[in-house]
Amino acid sequence: MIEPTRRMVLVAAMGVAMAANKEALAWDFGFPSIDEGRLDFTAFKGRVLLVANTASFCGYTYQYEGLEKLHKAAVPRGLTVIGVPSQDFNQESADDKTVKTFCETTFGVEFPMAGIAHVRGAEAAPFYAWVREQTHWEPNWNFNKVLIGRDGRIAGTFGSGDEPQGAKLSQAIEGELAKG
Repeated sequence: MIEPTRRMVLVAAMGVAMAANKEALAWDFGFPSIDEGRLDFTAFKGRVLLVANTASFCGYTYQYEGLEKLHKAAVPRGLTVIGVPSQDFNQESADDKTVKTFCETTFGVEFPMAGIAHVRGAEAAPFYAWVREQTHWEPNWNFNKVLIGRDGRIAGTFGSGDEPQGAKLSQAIEGELAKG
């Protein structure tokens, strides 16, 4: 019979090996929240997520309005839009409070927002590092979007020019919502 200490080490090692073989899903990630605390994606398990890296001083900043409309229209059907402000392209405010105030007062944003985060390169937040690892894609500008299916897997990646109400993004979102 295996002694208790050795048994605990073996069980722990098996758990680590099983965890290493577990496929990562979006639900495994999250961000610091713009409202303080944590924005854990596990809270959205089973929903379709549209995660957009955002910026306050970009030519695409007007997309906040479309993202908010999309969120309000589709949240009852299972979609959640999540904004991730980023300074990676040098077009964001210096602090979360300023970003939050700007988004709420200028565009009426009510969808969940992360705190300012890196979305590309070696310093990318773990969610974006996972997206890059899975798809060999990373945001190349502000308002790039990642669509996550109800199963937690990446369903698509979209550029800045893919408008929130545009045909390409709308079709992809509808396809994922239909899987409900």
